[in-house]
Amino acid sequence: MISLERWDNVWRRNQHLVAGLLRSDPGLRVLFVEPATDPLHDLVSGRRPRFGRGLRRVQLDGVADGRLRTFQPTKLLPRRLDPRSDRRAAGQVRRVASRVGFEHPVLWVNDPTGAEVLQLTGWPALYDITDDWLEADRTEAEHERLVRDEALLMERCAEVVVCSRGLQATKGEIRDVTLVPNAVDVEDYRVPRPRPADLPAGAVAVYVGTIHRDRIDIDLCVATARALGKRGSLVLVGPAPLEAADRDRLAGAGVVLLGAKDRSEVPGYLQHADVLVVPHVVTSFTESLDPIKLYEYRAVGRPVVSTPVAGFRDGADSRVVVAEPSEFPRAVTLAVPAGSVFPEGADAPVDSWADRVEAMKRVLDRTG
Repeated sequence: MISLERWDNVWRRNQHLVAGLLRSDPGLRVLFVEPATDPLHDLVSGRRPRFGRGLRRVQLDGVADGRLRTFQPTKLLPRRLDPRSDRRAAGQVRRVASRVGFEHPVLWVNDPTGAEVLQLTGWPALYDITDDWLEADRTEAEHERLVRDEALLMERCAEVVVCSRGLQATKGEIRDVTLVPNAVDVEDYRVPRPRPADLPAGAVAVYVGTIHRDRIDIDLCVATARALGKRGSLVLVGPAPLEAADRDRLAGAGVVLLGAKDRSEVPGYLQHADVLVVPHVVTSFTESLDPIKLYEYRAVGRPVVSTPVAGFRDGADSRVVVAEPSEFPRAVTLAVPAGSVFPEGADAPVDSWADRVEAMKRVLDRTG
């Protein structure tokens, strides 16, 4: 699997699906390829350079040792200085796969740079599209590379999977695709948890997810925190790859950034929210998403206020208020004193990852 994310304690779609597949099929082995580190970029950006962790074994409950390995390469030079950097990385993947005994593997591509691995190896391949990166705000050179990589994947992969109806509509115009949406481990999210110690005292409006300008409306977060004032705090929980200026603006408005949390801790933040929020920008990129938080929020049954983004905009849940950005801060302040306490409301049916694992297994069987 060529993944857009590392295998860490912040679980996303890839980890849920891979873990479920490994637990359901004792004969399956997975080599999970993480995004390469870029020490030169780290150095230029004023950060401590990080080098790839190479090949590692990952311990997973219910899975025998050695059946899941991760590989994180190092990108020594940026693409503008080394136009063959992606091809070099693909060569590393092929060598590591051979080293661990993958003779005739199926290639699962989530990161479009996996097109280089497909082109180099010719392995039967599946393209799993979770974000429409062609609609993201990127440099001209990066956009051209994404267009080129996706065109190859759409043409040569045996199967294409999409996670949202938006992607089904756009990518389905090009070729046949299979819809496999996101989900949640419902039972886990409904086990009562203690209030996390780092949640601010008083009422809290909580967002859980990646805090990135591709998704998050920074101006809206600032306006919402100021509208809440002494009535409560806006709390953002999750990885936050933001520029220092954005962090300073959020902190200056009173927004609390709590950083990434282990997946076992996430339900506690959701259960103890007075209101859950989705301050997303409304763009063609966010239209392509099937937010995992849609299922996580529904599992805990708390009140929700969202901008009119895909998933939240289209549902019929009476606990979800959809507000235009101009009305969003006021809607959040009105929702904070709702008075309900978890597990009140946590009784709606919600799609489970177990169902998605079965759907993906069928796709992988067809691919192989």
